[in-house]
Amino acid sequence: MPSRLLHQFSSAFGIARSLVIYWRPGRQPGLQALYRPFITPGAPAFDIGAHLGDRSAAFQALGARVVALEPQPGLARWCKRMVGQQLTLLPMAAGPALGTAPIAISPSNPTVSTLADDWRTQVTQHNAGFASVSWNTRLSVEVTTLDALIATYGLPCFIKIDVEGFEAEVLAGLSQPVPALSFEFVAGTLDVGQACIEHLRHLGDYRFNVVEGEQRVLRWSEWKTAEQTDAWLAAGADHLGSGDIYACQTHHSALTGAYD
Repeated sequence: MPSRLLHQFSSAFGIARSLVIYWRPGRQPGLQALYRPFITPGAPAFDIGAHLGDRSAAFQALGARVVALEPQPGLARWCKRMVGQQLTLLPMAAGPALGTAPIAISPSNPTVSTLADDWRTQVTQHNAGFASVSWNTRLSVEVTTLDALIATYGLPCFIKIDVEGFEAEVLAGLSQPVPALSFEFVAGTLDVGQACIEHLRHLGDYRFNVVEGEQRVLRWSEWKTAEQTDAWLAAGADHLGSGDIYACQTHHSALTGAYD
């Protein structure tokens, strides 16, 4: 098969697989239940690494004014199609400074495309689930910062960051506390999550919780301190393959037991 046709087939397969995973029937109600305590109707919410927009759709359904970033053109088209024209979708990435940067794309598995070169090497060596991933396409993308987004769209009630090992760099572009956010962690590269926690410690007093993989419920019955969460990551994160760490300021209403 010619290389161009092979690339097109791989891309179509990757998007189809993501549609099955992230837009399967019954998923949206669970996402909305998870995010409801963090979303303020009428306020901005940022989806950094929107992929096919399942989180953006949940934020929007809860009344947020959603600003989504997705630098992969094929995914961005599908994201807009799935979420709707009212979504503010920016074809760019977020990072520590304004500029441009190369994103390494895996056409057959676009959800693991990343700007983090060191992370690709580390996760391939230390996480068997990534051993067969091939990042064989590169694209130069525009990079903004969370501070720049806030200056344009206002302080968000929630920020979702899922950018395959580039989470700490995204947070490096944030110089002020926000009410709540989440960032991904992946086995074999747990130091990325620790770097995120360290940055948040400098911004304010946060408490933390965890969602395992693609589940839609918080794992801990009580929110933990930065020190406790850092220690959990250092000890291996209960051998979880991946998930998201949620952080909210100590006065946030989500800490009052909305998930109980």
